[in-house]
Amino acid sequence: MKKNRIKSFIITLILVFSTCLLKGQQLGMSFSFFFPRNGSFSNPVSPFSFRGIGLNPSRYFSLETGFTVYRMSGMNVTGLDFETNKPLMGPFFSLFVPGQAVLKLPLDKLVFSLKGGGFAFYNFDNRIIYGNLDRAIREYHGWEVANADFDFDNRIGLGLIFGAELIVYVTKQFGLNFEANYLAGGSPVHFRGNYTGGNSASGIQSIQADYAESMLDFTGFEITMGILFSSK
Repeated sequence: MKKNRIKSFIITLILVFSTCLLKGQQLGMSFSFFFPRNGSFSNPVSPFSFRGIGLNPSRYFSLETGFTVYRMSGMNVTGLDFETNKPLMGPFFSLFVPGQAVLKLPLDKLVFSLKGGGFAFYNFDNRIIYGNLDRAIREYHGWEVANADFDFDNRIGLGLIFGAELIVYVTKQFGLNFEANYLAGGSPVHFRGNYTGGNSASGIQSIQADYAESMLDFTGFEITMGILFSSK
């Protein structure tokens, strides 16, 4: 049932955006790749990526949105007592929806743009990477062994996004776009549970853990390549 609800939600979203595309002056399809901080390289789920959709009140300014369904290989968690440069959650699917204001500089067949705004995301089928979590706990306490058993929340996340884009128009109706964005955001996960571990000197002990401020770290660089079509 859960997978069916996810599929229905994605299909509905595609239909909504497709309607917007038909009514808009310009539409685009793209492939985006995400490099999260202290995480693993992630790629979109084809063909669930539509970007550069929006309003163009003038040739120098526009408002854009879109969406990408990512398959996140692994992302880190902040707000814990211990730190690690390894991902602690994944793999999972993430629905990413940006909203940006765009300042444009048209140069003949080129358009250079600066973008800024925010984004929202929601994750599906998330899970904890216990191998990396147990390793981080061992290093933090100086233990020889550790075994964690945690629960977490899955909530909508928010963040800020800034970047730049270069569009090369091959014809008046067709162009190629290259875009790079920096994302800084997160979603509350509230890691809680217990972990057991120790070493031969101190023995085995069990510790209750509750990290109410822990966040899934949705920070990193996004690289986008795509095509644009104009209905003018």
